[in-house]
Amino acid sequence: MQGAPGISFEGSARLGEVPLFRNISLQMVAGGWTCLLGASGVGKTTILRMIAGFDTKARFDGRIQASDGIALGDRIAYMAQEDLLLPWATVRSNVTLGARLRGEPADTARADRLLAQVGLAEQAGKKPHALSGGQRQRVALARTLMEDRPVILLDEPFSALDARTRSEMQDLAFDLLRGRTVLLVTHDPGEAARLAERILVMSEHGLDEVPPPSSPA
Repeated sequence: MQGAPGISFEGSARLGEVPLFRNISLQMVAGGWTCLLGASGVGKTTILRMIAGFDTKARFDGRIQASDGIALGDRIAYMAQEDLLLPWATVRSNVTLGARLRGEPADTARADRLLAQVGLAEQAGKKPHALSGGQRQRVALARTLMEDRPVILLDEPFSALDARTRSEMQDLAFDLLRGRTVLLVTHDPGEAARLAERILVMSEHGLDEVPPPSSPA
């Protein structure tokens, strides 16, 4: 895996004539967790998708830059709120989906190691319908790790889980993503407090940084 850079996001965005956000300046911690916290509709997911290079239909005036000066391009992996598993594919096939979409050989041995790390070694041959919600999110996390990217973008990936499973997934993700540059979009202050080295609160007025407590060991 390449080194994990810091990332700066600076600018404004409009959707047609409607401003989405103005004069945002966001700095992601290199090799650590940054949480973007705020209510629905203020533009958090738009920022995440812009960093990922996805089409947002918005006009962006600004810049997105890695601290090492190298284009982000294929250095990013993205994990959405929904697990987005293919229902007809096995757990193992879902984890290796990225390679297969690129026409590359699937490293099933590595996929199995990752599934063991997330506690799903015995589920590798099952289809998603046979899994619980927490297990499906673990598959999605393994698929994200399978891409082996230094920058990880997480769009409220634990919000649909019950409190106990959400806590377990937060701890697992924090452990397995050590050393990577992570941006987590969330509306949950408790989640941000547990995970972040930097917490940025977004509102219609811009960004404010709040000091985080100690992160999980």
